[in-house]
This record gives sequence, structure tokens and C-alpha cells, in this order.
Amino acid sequence: MLKIGLSACFFHPDSNRNIFKGKTLQYLEQSMSRWIMSGGAMLFMIPAPHENSPIKLYDYARELDGLVLQGGSDVSPTSYGETPLRPEWSGDKIRDEYEIELTHEFVREKKPVLGICRGAQLINVAMGGTLFQDIPTQRPDAQIHRNGELYDQTFHEVDFVPNSGLANLYPGAAKAKIVTLHHQAAKDLGKGLKVEAWSTGDNIAEALRWQGDSYVFGVQWHPEFQDPSRQDLLDTKPILNEFLNAAR
Repeated sequence: MLKIGLSACFFHPDSNRNIFKGKTLQYLEQSMSRWIMSGGAMLFMIPAPHENSPIKLYDYARELDGLVLQGGSDVSPTSYGETPLRPEWSGDKIRDEYEIELTHEFVREKKPVLGICRGAQLINVAMGGTLFQDIPTQRPDAQIHRNGELYDQTFHEVDFVPNSGLANLYPGAAKAKIVTLHHQAAKDLGKGLKVEAWSTGDNIAEALRWQGDSYVFGVQWHPEFQDPSRQDLLDTKPILNEFLNAAR
């Protein structure tokens, strides 16, 4: 059975929390874990080891069959050489460093990496790219890509790049409707990355694939939040199956 690693989300020490005051929490989001396990894979959240730990991130890359980078906090602009335009866009530098190292270790082992939302952005940064810190500010012509009140009931369409890997997963389809929940996006592409889907009408990069010698793919949308009974939304199974097949 496939063993898939999932990067952790972080809650850093917070004295105002009612529980675990002053403690760092590392966690996964339930919808994400259930989506991956729906493909028949065993899932293991990868904790960030202490610098003095005898267990290193490369140990996970050697033992597991693939890596999923889940969504969550912003990528810090300092991780791609910029200064935050606003304090609230400072992101999580600690998590960035952990996930960038994870990504590099799995790529070094030629094991597949799938990025979801923040995960797609992280892949771009790990490959040397940059991000729009805030789409409404830096791309005021863009449509709404995140609505805090509607949350996972926010949708828009994406256009597949013809003859791309993503387009080949959906023969005969030129576009699709997806769940959108991001305010950051790829600006300058990282080395070896190509865009495989653009948001319809405003051309925000929505899917990225590495052209290197192993599988690295990221989507800005949230397949794990999608209601599988919605026939008007993109079928998420081909994306998951492609990743798991690469892990085999």
C-alpha cells in the first residue's frame, strides 16, 4: 500500500489560546486527509523535527512514496526575496523553510510532490519563483479568488493549456469550474515550471507542473473541499490518481 506524507500546518505559540498555551501545534486538515485516503493510500503527517533530532526530513523522503503540500498560511515574501507589503501578509517563514526542505528532499529522491493552494505557491518559491503577495492589490483587474464569508463556496472557471499534462487528464474539456480560496498566486515562475491552467478572464496561474525528471505538480484550487455530488465542478479523481500512480 502506498505511504503518502502530508506536510503539517502550524499554529505557533499563542498565550491567548484556551488550550496548549505557548505551545507549537502541528496539524492536518481533515478534508485533505480524507481526499488522499480516498485513493487507497495510507497517509502520514510529517512533523517538523527539532534541529537536534536524529530523525531528519530526508528520512521521510526515503521512507515514504510521495508528498502532498497542503494549504494554510501565506508564504512569507521574505522566502522569495521581498518585503511584506503589509504586516498581515508576512506569512509563515518557519513553515516555508520546513516545506521547501521537504520538497527538495522528495525531488532529490525522485518521488512525486503534489501541492494544493499554498502548496502550489510553495512549489513555485522552492523552484526560485515569486508570488503576488495579494491579488486584489497587485492585480486589481482580477476576479475574486477568495471570499472569506463564502469560503469553500467560492468558485470560478479555469482554462486548461492545450496539450498540457492537466488537459490530457480531461480529454475534450477546455475549461472547468473549481473551488477557489487564495489571495496569493505565482508571479515569476520558478525554474523548470510551466503553467497548465489559467483562471478564466484574468490569467492568474492556477496549475503548475515541473518539467524536471520527477513528478511535481500544484493547483491553486481545493479539490479536497469539493462536494463530489456537484456535477458542475471539476472531477478531482484524475488529479489524485495521477499523483498516486506516480508514487507507484
